[in-house]
Amino acid sequence: MDSPILIGFAAVVLLLGIIGLMFTPQRLKPYLALGVIIIISLLTSLPAISAILGKPITEVFHLSGVFSEVTIKIDALSAWFILIINLTVINGTLFGIGYLKPYQHLKTNLAIHWVFLTLFHSSMLWVCMFEHGLAFLVAWEIMSLSSLVLVIFEYQKKDTLKAGVNYMIQMHVSVALLTIGFIWLYAVTGSFNFASLTGFFSTNGSFWLLVLLLAGFAIKAGFIPFHSWLPHAHPAAPSHVSGIMSGVIVKLGIYGILRVLSNIQSDLIIIGEVILAVSVITAIYGIANAAVKYDYKRMLAYCTIENIGIIGIGIGLGLMGIGFENKPLIILGFSGALLHTLNHSLFKSLLFFSAGSIYQQTHTRNMDRLGGLIKKMPQTAIFFLIGALAIGGLPPFNGFISEFIIYSGLVKGLTIGNLSQLILFVLSIAGLAIVGGMSLFTFTKSFGVIFTGSPRQAQEHSPKEVSLIMRIPQFIIIAVMLSIAIFPSFYFTSLFKIVTALFPSAFIGTPIEIPMITTISIIGLISLLFIIILASVFTLRWLLSHKRPTSVNSTWGCGYTGSIPKAQYTGLSFTRSFADILSFLTIEKKNYNKISKTDIFPKKRTFSSYYFDLLEHYVISPLTRGINHSMNYFQFIQNGKIQAYVLYGILFILLIFLCTIFNWI
Repeated sequence: MDSPILIGFAAVVLLLGIIGLMFTPQRLKPYLALGVIIIISLLTSLPAISAILGKPITEVFHLSGVFSEVTIKIDALSAWFILIINLTVINGTLFGIGYLKPYQHLKTNLAIHWVFLTLFHSSMLWVCMFEHGLAFLVAWEIMSLSSLVLVIFEYQKKDTLKAGVNYMIQMHVSVALLTIGFIWLYAVTGSFNFASLTGFFSTNGSFWLLVLLLAGFAIKAGFIPFHSWLPHAHPAAPSHVSGIMSGVIVKLGIYGILRVLSNIQSDLIIIGEVILAVSVITAIYGIANAAVKYDYKRMLAYCTIENIGIIGIGIGLGLMGIGFENKPLIILGFSGALLHTLNHSLFKSLLFFSAGSIYQQTHTRNMDRLGGLIKKMPQTAIFFLIGALAIGGLPPFNGFISEFIIYSGLVKGLTIGNLSQLILFVLSIAGLAIVGGMSLFTFTKSFGVIFTGSPRQAQEHSPKEVSLIMRIPQFIIIAVMLSIAIFPSFYFTSLFKIVTALFPSAFIGTPIEIPMITTISIIGLISLLFIIILASVFTLRWLLSHKRPTSVNSTWGCGYTGSIPKAQYTGLSFTRSFADILSFLTIEKKNYNKISKTDIFPKKRTFSSYYFDLLEHYVISPLTRGINHSMNYFQFIQNGKIQAYVLYGILFILLIFLCTIFNWI
């Protein structure tokens, strides 16, 4: 069957699914939504696989007006992101069916949620398909609005609404920048298509339009200083929505950046250097803030910023490779970035799903109130541990493969360029190494405080392992993660095809040999051997010990038997020394009234502290307050008088009339 027909069927399935969700009984809505998402995923994955295999799809629809020629295009880059979206959303929907069962009393919330989840899924696919700029913006806006509805699922809570408003404003700033960029493109070239960017950049320079488009996409991706929506939206959203948003919606910012950069013709080295530098700073800033957070969902949000920085390092590296006409550098940079895009969607959704399991059973996001959950939720503990090892870039998991490719590209870059570029590459290698160490530190703290030791506070009810439907998607994610770790050459070969298709002019000439394929194949075999040995050891241990009687005792307390839960390490105490070292990034705010010398019998006091986001506190918040203060001077316009509003309408009509007479419009 032709690919355009499959895409058309996907649109029909979405329409019928939304109508069906409006009339389906409450208990069946989740399963209908899952069915719709699976069918749409199958219908769109087939042309995506075909595109990766070398058969891209382009279909032009002739309409009217500015939408006279709307092009649907699925090339190798679109296909890669479509497959990531489909996998992540299916897993998120499966997890969400179990996660939302305790919310059955919120019937309206649930009904709206399932409708907009299906719409959110399709809108992300449309973003990857539309070549026409305005159609792309319509899909982008639908994606932003539908994700907003998902974020404010519990809109009865004030903090959730506040996070939703923050998210909505920043997403519309993104849309505004992109809209200005595409209108400018049309004014110069007469076309809204992405392909017309090549002609624009070749004749008009690339700076200001490039800044507009990259800033618009960077807001969605979460590069600093455009990151502040992430730490607010993720804690507010249901965990399966957080997993989907962190797994794929921020990656569509990466998709947009790659789509724009593929049309750049000049200044490639300087643009690559800027992206590389900003990405290293983003990665360090993200993980430094993650390390000191006690809200584990907020911590994961900052880890998303860190990994966006790692992806950006690969993009900057690949762009510099094009500027230097160094084919291995192009392959290593862009392939590492695209593979890390997939890897991050896997282990970050796994971590958010694990976090959702914890929240469902404990009703708190404060890790300092938890402890000992490994005894109550052993499978969730294993899921979280695997995700933590993968995001830390440790073998034998997938995160190691993509980071190894990016490291190899940075090392390769040491042999090219001048002194300033050599320094940039050295600092980037050092920065990426620091990020890896800080990531391990962060997740050592998180896993240790949440799962080991004893409960720091009594829970309302005893936590237990979550339902099977919440665990199935996590098993699926781990299986895909291990497939990347064991068979990395298969994925790298596919990415090689995507990169060569995205930048065809950079690969004109003699064919290129990539020794990296052999290297990562060996790494895959070693990883497989390690997994087999590890599984064999644990299997043998189980066979020898499972029939023996077991006894449970307290951990040896160095001769002290009066231990109390509050004497354990907390996340705050674990990271105190680290935070002091990076005090210029991780600034602590303390709420405490000191005891005065004259206060002989002091009353009971409380102490609390938290770390705030440096950029948000000193840059974004003052800017927001300034804008609000300025807008207050224009409140007289909205005065509630009907006569004034009628006058506004008359003045507007008169203005249009005068502009028409003088041919101004």
